[in-house]
Amino acid sequence: MCGIFGYIGNKEAVPFLIEGLKKLEYRGYDSAGVATLNKNKIFVSKRAGKIAALEELLQQKPISGQIGIGHTRWATHGKPSDVNSHPHEDCSGKIVVVHNGIIENYLELRRILSDNGHKFTSVTDTEVLAHLIEENLPAGKAGFNGDLLQAVAKTLNLVRGSYALAVISEHEPNKIIVARHGSPLIIGFGSNECYLSSDIPAMLKYTAEIIKLDNGEIGEVTKDQLKVFDLAGNAVSKNSELISWDPESAEKGGYSHFMLKEIHEQPNAIRKTIEGRISAESHKIHFDELNLSDEEIGKVNRIVFTACGTSWHAALVGEYLFEQFARIPSEVEYAAEFRYRHPIIDENTLVIAITQSGETADTLGAVWEAKAQGAKVIAICNVMGSSIARESHGVVYTNAGPEIGVASTKAFTTQLTVLYLLAILFGKRKGLISESESAKLIADLIEIPSKLEEALYQENEAERIAEKFHKATNALYMGRGKGFPIALEGALKLKEVSYIHAEGYPAAEMKHGPIALIDKNMPVVVLALAGRRYEKILGNIEEVKARGGIVIAVASEKDQAITEKADEVLCIPKTSEALSPILAVVPLQLLAYYIAVKRGCHVDQPRNLAKSVTVE
Repeated sequence: MCGIFGYIGNKEAVPFLIEGLKKLEYRGYDSAGVATLNKNKIFVSKRAGKIAALEELLQQKPISGQIGIGHTRWATHGKPSDVNSHPHEDCSGKIVVVHNGIIENYLELRRILSDNGHKFTSVTDTEVLAHLIEENLPAGKAGFNGDLLQAVAKTLNLVRGSYALAVISEHEPNKIIVARHGSPLIIGFGSNECYLSSDIPAMLKYTAEIIKLDNGEIGEVTKDQLKVFDLAGNAVSKNSELISWDPESAEKGGYSHFMLKEIHEQPNAIRKTIEGRISAESHKIHFDELNLSDEEIGKVNRIVFTACGTSWHAALVGEYLFEQFARIPSEVEYAAEFRYRHPIIDENTLVIAITQSGETADTLGAVWEAKAQGAKVIAICNVMGSSIARESHGVVYTNAGPEIGVASTKAFTTQLTVLYLLAILFGKRKGLISESESAKLIADLIEIPSKLEEALYQENEAERIAEKFHKATNALYMGRGKGFPIALEGALKLKEVSYIHAEGYPAAEMKHGPIALIDKNMPVVVLALAGRRYEKILGNIEEVKARGGIVIAVASEKDQAITEKADEVLCIPKTSEALSPILAVVPLQLLAYYIAVKRGCHVDQPRNLAKSVTVE
């Protein structure tokens, strides 16, 4: 949500800024802007709309300089407009700020600044920061290297909320001041040049060496170094790390959209998730980074999953898996609700936070709340070194690689893979799964990547069905058991990328309200998965058909009963009931994708959405 990119070096900054911002488009935005320093003077160019509009403005009125900061804004305070776009300036136009996050006490600060004579041009919370820095600029203080750094630190000690911040100033024209609390910010190092970004993919083309700022840290970036302090002025030692992702992995690779590419990457993503973690010979599961001893696992008497969006749907599957294999009472909480409740948890409660980015604000808040209440917290996450990964007691990385499309696909199926392995591991540690049972469960999982490749053969069928139904205005998704979370996820994917209203339900709930919606214009997507609820699903299909509804079924291959009853069938290979969600979601991803394409939607960057929701 929002994106920051900055450059300082010996080359023209604007091309770096534009390309970096384009790499961050997937985060979601509605305006873009850049600022440069040239001959000790600041130049700002910004425009509502896509980056193409900003590029057009820059062609008409070029700006130059070897230091610059850029921003893509996802509106929170104030509608999308040129004036509300970042960067924001102080009264003098000598200080410029870009900011991700939310300043919660900005109205109070704005009133104080207005009383002191400051004139504001936007209605954003961010502009307050530029004016506060101007207000705090004079004076020096031991421990800091320069007045601008001190002024930014003093400003940040006055604000409440979350931020990733980059500041340039005519007063000190050879540096960029950066700071972070809650929202991610990364510094990359080249040869006599440095970059800053809110996410790794924008860095990949330029460098593999990075430093991630931690909460409450502020830094001074020059073209050849980064100095980091806390907000009290104490120097902080930081170690750089190498990015393991390669630049090609963040490119489309011949696919029309990142979403389609990432759907097709799922077989290999799952191979990477399980690689080195299971042994087909010894039936052992290895999670060295889990940081839970056998004794601690034995004491767990309750599990609380916390997550948002797609990760919340993965958590629902996890609830089924842990109760099935480990017989541990489990529940799933929306992170935004959990963090503000008075949750009943203790040292025997295990909280599992699930997140693709590791930066989701509500999930991070839920982790803090769980730790404050004495619970053990582990994270399931895709991004190494992210905030939630660092804040948790243990972490399991999904190793899915960069996911650029806003609508999550491979992050979801790799999360399900990790949950399956963890549930088996806990079941074994508690003596509930025998070695022979474990061997069969692991063997089933090893087959999943190749079966996913088979499931992807349904792409042409999904596109054909999309052609028939892409003009629909509503859709219902239904499933039972582990099919219910997949129904929710399928409905979410359709909503996200095609803007069709869709809802997911437990199939048994159909008669308690949703059945009133069914008619010849209402497609009903049914997860007809094998298992003890299968006959009940057949009954639900009959009920839909009896009311003139259209049934699109996801079912195991060669399921003659479903083929005879449904209007359309998307087939998946046969697998165990516990693993069926991983396969069943793939045709729903493809269906949502092709419906969105046929409706002319912006698949990778759906309107109003952001990849990582780093504000509440």
